[in-house]
Amino acid sequence: MVLTAANSIGHPRLGLAIAKKHLKLATQRNQLKRLIRTSFQQHYTTLSAIDIVVLSRTDIQQRDKQQIWYALAKHWRYVEKQWQKV
Repeated sequence: MVLTAANSIGHPRLGLAIAKKHLKLATQRNQLKRLIRTSFQQHYTTLSAIDIVVLSRTDIQQRDKQQIWYALAKHWRYVEKQWQKV
């Protein structure tokens, strides 16, 4: 899940909330955070001046890296379109 809000800084910012309840091992949580940050960095220039918070879901353990990567790309495009309208 991705939450967004406008900011006055002039560039996009990323926040991560990966619950220990969803991924028990710290290594798994850190790996997911790295994947999210990398995806965010690739889409950084296309995003408006917004704050973005990525929340983990309960089904995250059943997904592989490629599925997560495509889901994130889809979210970035959606966020991009929503904030261009504003």
